[in-house]
Amino acid sequence: MAGLLLLLEPIGGLAGDMFLAAALDLGVDRAALEARLASLKLPGWRLEVSRVLVNGLAATHLDVRLEPAPGQARRLADLIAVVDGSGLSERARATARGLFERLAWAEARVHGCAVEEVHFHEVGAVDSIVDVCGAVVALELLGWPRALAAPPELGTGFVTTAHGRLPVPPPAVLELLTGLPVRPGGPPGEAVTPTGAVLLAGLFEVGPLPPHRPLRVGYGAGTARWPDRPNVVRLTLGEAAPGLGPDEPLLVVECNLDDGSGQLAARAIEAALEAGALDAWAAPLTMKKGRPGLLLGALCEPGRRDPVARAFLTETTTLGVRFTRVERQVLERELREVETRYGTVHVKLARLDGRVVNAQPEYDDCLARARERGVPVKEVLAEAASAWRASRRGPVGAAEGGGGDGAA
Repeated sequence: MAGLLLLLEPIGGLAGDMFLAAALDLGVDRAALEARLASLKLPGWRLEVSRVLVNGLAATHLDVRLEPAPGQARRLADLIAVVDGSGLSERARATARGLFERLAWAEARVHGCAVEEVHFHEVGAVDSIVDVCGAVVALELLGWPRALAAPPELGTGFVTTAHGRLPVPPPAVLELLTGLPVRPGGPPGEAVTPTGAVLLAGLFEVGPLPPHRPLRVGYGAGTARWPDRPNVVRLTLGEAAPGLGPDEPLLVVECNLDDGSGQLAARAIEAALEAGALDAWAAPLTMKKGRPGLLLGALCEPGRRDPVARAFLTETTTLGVRFTRVERQVLERELREVETRYGTVHVKLARLDGRVVNAQPEYDDCLARARERGVPVKEVLAEAASAWRASRRGPVGAAEGGGGDGAA
């Protein structure tokens, strides 16, 4: 199977609940989604899912229903604490943290204050936390496909917020989408919410959608109704078309460091991955005057160049970064589930000319099962590899057991 793509089309508007609704319509397992969101330990909410017709188009509508309670304004540290205290996977937690940090940065820019002083109102509410973290979980349940989005229309007119009446698009939305292609105009009112904007900026490459083979399609409906268009977002899970899939040119973003600590390098690698890098690394090198230093690098699609570069520029002491255009050849990849005595684990398969040449249990899955059962992770890794071999009629191949979490 070619590389999986998740394609987002904001036909009407885009908000967090619309994205989640489209993901469920696409086939994301609702029980698995709710189970992982329950680990956020946020009280008094439930998902209400229904089928609706929007301009004659069948779609899924989602509401996060709350117990009656006053809205709670939260700061960034509060949101990070919710994420870090959850049972989400390490990658999901890092991605969610990155999204909330983007929101805080945008709000701080708009209101002229420090990031630590930003009070989240709408986004600080339980339903918005569920929307943001739910979008991350949905991507994980789909196997972390490459996510691409068509440029959205942002709407027209004015909108009422916790800060008063503001023009559409709201200033925070524009800050979040800075550097990304958007289309002027659109329906009356707020078409893209701050939550929708941060999902676009933090999870998707925004631009023209590439040729692909659609596999499944889902529609998520918003609440507003407009006469000129259905207020839905469309998600398509597809395969990359030959020549424009994983083999397309990429960028290497690099900088040399001789005056930063290992802790800063570690955070820069984490930030680059949160910004959409396919892989990131640090390697030792000798710099001018014989100084020991680090080569910090990341691999990314051209559309993620600026966010990844910003991660290095803001998280390290470097004064600049450089870009190198590279090509790569990758194996076809696929995720399969296997059942072990510790629970379900995904195994990443890599194929060459249709033959499986690598089969590697997903480490995050194995770590989660190990923690649940109180056993060493190596036992779960071995059990998952054995379960995969048992499910095969013949050997996996000479290179069985290779492959990892990094990108080629």
